[in-house]
Amino acid sequence: MQMDRPELDGFDRAILRVLAADGRISVTELAQRIGLSKSPTQTRLRRLERAGVITGYRALFDPIRLGLDHVSFVEVRLHDTREAALAEFNAAALKIPEIEQVHLIAGNFDYLLKIRTQSMHDYRRVLAETISTLPHVANTSTYVAMQAVKENALADVI
Repeated sequence: MQMDRPELDGFDRAILRVLAADGRISVTELAQRIGLSKSPTQTRLRRLERAGVITGYRALFDPIRLGLDHVSFVEVRLHDTREAALAEFNAAALKIPEIEQVHLIAGNFDYLLKIRTQSMHDYRRVLAETISTLPHVANTSTYVAMQAVKENALADVI
């Protein structure tokens, strides 16, 4: 499904970069940082929100301070890849809180999942009791992350 992409100029991209670093910044401070007055900055901000470029504002948490420092990536192969099976898998995967990301992949497997838990013991439980029992799962392969070198860097590509 292709969505219309709004044209973004340098000021729009500057707004996005600043908000990616500090989503709680005031419009006045945002305007100062990007070099525009408050009114056009606010207009641009509203336009970016209406266009769906900015989808919301939220707090970011440090998973390590929350005790969620075990990260695994799981390749999932399904025994059925028709649209109905994919939709069933998607709906079930969305309900599992330990699954941080779900990506449908074009390659030797069907999905790549990012799982975040407190420990290997917790991960093994999640794998056995939930991921392996998701609809249409044929098999899985797990890769344990040793260190996150870069995450949440969308602002780098804007």
